[in-house]
Amino acid sequence: MPFILSLLLLVCGALLAVFAASALFFRDEINAARSKDPAARSLLEIVILYQGLHALLCYRVARVFFRLKLYLAARLVSQFGRQWTGIEIHPGAVIGRGLFIDHGMGVVIGETAVVGNNVLLYQGVTLGGTGIRKGKRHPTVGDNVVIGAGAKVLGDIKIGDNSYIGANAVVIKDVPPNSTVVGVPGRITRQDGKKIDVSLDHIHILDPLVESIEALQKRIEQLEKDRKTN
Repeated sequence: MPFILSLLLLVCGALLAVFAASALFFRDEINAARSKDPAARSLLEIVILYQGLHALLCYRVARVFFRLKLYLAARLVSQFGRQWTGIEIHPGAVIGRGLFIDHGMGVVIGETAVVGNNVLLYQGVTLGGTGIRKGKRHPTVGDNVVIGAGAKVLGDIKIGDNSYIGANAVVIKDVPPNSTVVGVPGRITRQDGKKIDVSLDHIHILDPLVESIEALQKRIEQLEKDRKTN
């Protein structure tokens, strides 16, 4: 009985230590979760249950090993995080503060990817490389960027600050700041040169190709009406 009680106390102490460390060292990430996820109800819930935060915890540990050139240890930690959370972040990636990975399952961040501050990623996002050459081959994502569910950002390209990548878009070219990208391959549509409003509204993103087709269809209908009246 004393052994079981001691074990329980040890486990509780370890959980409290993890909770305190998370609240201290991941304050920006926790605040991002609270501000961007309406389902987040408490600090305790975020620390214990949010796999995006758990993946970042594993990444930070793996990153230390990677910078010490202990590459095997770094990959072991990152693979543990992948098995635990369903999110794969290579320890070679460079990630800023305030990253929030919502839901998270299937997210992949490659070795030479760079992610800025206050970025929001949804499930199924890939920041992937192209080809088998070494060196910089993954995207650089700016600050305050939102990347929708299932989007693929591939190659050594830059996503400008305050941009919005729509769900399931495939982006293979640079994106200027304050832009919205939709479709396959990704097409850019600006929003009056203003900062993208991060309202997380995925269903009202305008597709410029669809807009052009609709405009042509209306023009054809109008021409047919004019022909009939003449």
